[in-house]
Amino acid sequence: MDVVILILPLNDESRKMFDAARLAKMKDGALLVNVARGAIVDTDALIAELKSGRITAALDVTDPEPLPSDHPLWQTPGVFIAPHVGGNTSIFESRARKLIQQQLQKLASGLPLANVIVSK
Repeated sequence: MDVVILILPLNDESRKMFDAARLAKMKDGALLVNVARGAIVDTDALIAELKSGRITAALDVTDPEPLPSDHPLWQTPGVFIAPHVGGNTSIFESRARKLIQQQLQKLASGLPLANVIVSK
């Protein structure tokens, strides 16, 4: 199974980055996991893809947030909605330090950075 995990910041470039066109490029049977910001995903486009049964999703964040009790996403098949509880774990700090150290070493060496989402 292919899994796409969204962990990027919300800004003008990433808002609705996962729109209908990008969601359509996901492989059949793929899982979209959003632990970043809800507005990175076009909710209406996601609902359409989920209703088609082509992909599934696990969302720790939604747009809007909080998700109103009558929002159609609650009734959409193929989605797991968590109450925005993802975050720090006991190993987060050590992993973050290691990644930051690796990124700084790459930057100092003129090597491409890992995990670049939007480049200018």
